[in-house]
Amino acid sequence: MSNADVISLPKLLSRMPMLLANLPGIVKGSKMAKLTDKTMPLGLGLAIQRATEMNPNGVAVIHNDTQLTYTQFNAWANRIADYFSSIGLKKGDVVAVDMENRTELLGTVVGLAKIGAVSALINTSQRGKVLTHSVNLVEPKAAIVGAELVEAIEEVREHLELPADRFYCFADQDTLDNPGTVPNGYLNLAELVRDCSSENPESASKIYLRDPLFYIYTSGTTGLPKAVVFNHGRWQKAYGGFGFSAVRLQKHDRMYCTLPFYHATGMVIGWGSAIAAGAGLVLARKFSASRFWEDIRKNDCTAFAYVGELCRYLNEQPAKPNDRDNKVHVIVGNGLRPGIWKGFKARFGIERVVELYASSEGNVAFTNIFNFDNTVGFSPVSYAIVKYDKEREEPVRGPDGFMIKVNKGEAGLLVGEISDKTPFDGYTDPEKTEKSVLRNVFKKGDSYFNTGDMMRDIGFKHAQFVDRLGDTFRWKGENVSTTEVEQIMDGFEGIVETVVYGVEIPNTNGRAGMAQVRLDGDHSQFNFKGLCEYLKHEIPAYAAPVFIRINTEEMETTGTFKHQKNKLKEQKYDLAQQDNPVYVMLPGESCYQLLTAELQEGIDGGQFRF
Repeated sequence: MSNADVISLPKLLSRMPMLLANLPGIVKGSKMAKLTDKTMPLGLGLAIQRATEMNPNGVAVIHNDTQLTYTQFNAWANRIADYFSSIGLKKGDVVAVDMENRTELLGTVVGLAKIGAVSALINTSQRGKVLTHSVNLVEPKAAIVGAELVEAIEEVREHLELPADRFYCFADQDTLDNPGTVPNGYLNLAELVRDCSSENPESASKIYLRDPLFYIYTSGTTGLPKAVVFNHGRWQKAYGGFGFSAVRLQKHDRMYCTLPFYHATGMVIGWGSAIAAGAGLVLARKFSASRFWEDIRKNDCTAFAYVGELCRYLNEQPAKPNDRDNKVHVIVGNGLRPGIWKGFKARFGIERVVELYASSEGNVAFTNIFNFDNTVGFSPVSYAIVKYDKEREEPVRGPDGFMIKVNKGEAGLLVGEISDKTPFDGYTDPEKTEKSVLRNVFKKGDSYFNTGDMMRDIGFKHAQFVDRLGDTFRWKGENVSTTEVEQIMDGFEGIVETVVYGVEIPNTNGRAGMAQVRLDGDHSQFNFKGLCEYLKHEIPAYAAPVFIRINTEEMETTGTFKHQKNKLKEQKYDLAQQDNPVYVMLPGESCYQLLTAELQEGIDGGQFRF
């Protein structure tokens, strides 16, 4: 950490003029962020209705050649709400939603939200056993699938616990005016909702703080994906905290978002910031570094949402004379690396970076309201950064049995106090929920959420993100569960045992997956091609290990029979630190090849873009 990143009182005071100029919005957002009233109607549906009243003819969403005003978008969502209400869906019922970024996804989520139904936002890269698990886990009453993902659903449909007549589909096109056709075995939802009521449903005013809005899937630390409950109250707090306090858009602004909407950064932060202002959302199906600024200019975007990898990819594009020829004044997201932070702002002429820290399941969040560089920002809630023993994989407790806070400038484990103002809603599995709670932290009877993240205290309730702990690492903007990958790799013929961990590659963000495997024969005879085909089918591309290290002996374990990963992480793929053969999946290649000293030098020197 640079001493320049530590926040002093003079630094803080220098931001006061900006703070005072935006005080009304900041106060409004702060009040929303602390909501505890369980009787006050709120949530996504009402927020869309408020934005519609505020800016009825303003742009709500743009996708490709489709442009909808708030009036049009709200009416569409109401028809979806009316249809599902008519077939008996009610508050608390779950619907599995598997669709790529498109207006139909947004209309579906809002329509379901207005009747209190819960959207289970399936990660669109999921296939096979993982997809089956994610759908069945939440016991849905129906599934709504984009035609672009029907093939993935069909592969596992016989294993999905859903009636045959509850599979709905949107054609892979703009379906508002032309419903198109959908595959056999699916009901055409665009056709079914055409004659439904466009009026705001009464049910939208009967949604409260603790009512669930959607499930977001997270890898967590063990096993298959977990479904995290994201309720309307939490959405309202983010909508207020980011929309009014931090991002502060106006009606004429347009937020560009290429992030997948099965994640909270896009679905909650990016979109919520636009809804708060009655501003427009410009939606891209997928991220393209070469097309990004062209889309920004074409659609007059003034803001965009990011994850760290996105900014790095943009920064790696060849410099152009018109790099600053854009209207973007604020960006919001998480993971912008300190190494490119200031240069990125200067190159593209960006005034404010609203870096944030949050997790789908967590109860503590940080936001860079004061526009400092190299920080996840400020948190108004009660949290602590405590000393952590990496060897024992647990927080340090003092002689009195309580945890110890780190000093300013030091790193430790981030924990968030569980209270009425900052509840921990947990997972669908009570046992997994309990494992995430730390008790008797600073006094008997208190409880804190264990974020599993290392943070550095830089003063005045500001922090810097350091690293993720445990059996989850982040790669390509996604959380990767090592346990899940280990279990799947162990299922391939010839692999006896697998240990998966994340390793750092110079000039990349996050950690690349590396697997140490023990084979039942010589590695020169192993079916790597078959393994690649198997992994392609069973897990998302970002979760497949980049490196495979061959181990010929028993795996080293701790006293509690956990795989010893610290040494492996340190040695990573460095051939000078091991006698083991190492294989690598290079960018653009379809399978692994033996790592040589020359290849390693190229990887470390940035010759390959991972």
